[in-house]
Amino acid sequence: MSQELPLIKQGTFYFIRNGGQDIILEDKTKRGLTVQERAVDEQYQVEAEKGMIYDMDGIGHKVGIRWYFPKTSYTFEKVLGFAEEMEKRYIKIREETCPD
Repeated sequence: MSQELPLIKQGTFYFIRNGGQDIILEDKTKRGLTVQERAVDEQYQVEAEKGMIYDMDGIGHKVGIRWYFPKTSYTFEKVLGFAEEMEKRYIKIREETCPD
């Protein structure tokens, strides 16, 4: 569904889409992950779709897939800042785990 929404900007690890009343930030690394719930995200305090990933011990962890930032409360620049933070975090992980 979100793939049908107009794309505003994309990075290596994110999409920002126009969701009508919301600016939607989507984590590209979570593509294909099944949405298990829609709840308020603890970090951003906005509605988010979350899925479950499992670590090597088989322990499940709920992770954000996409976040819905109301346009009445968030500017594009603010959401872009969150997206750029996500981008930096994933680039750092990639550099640490795949140095070449």
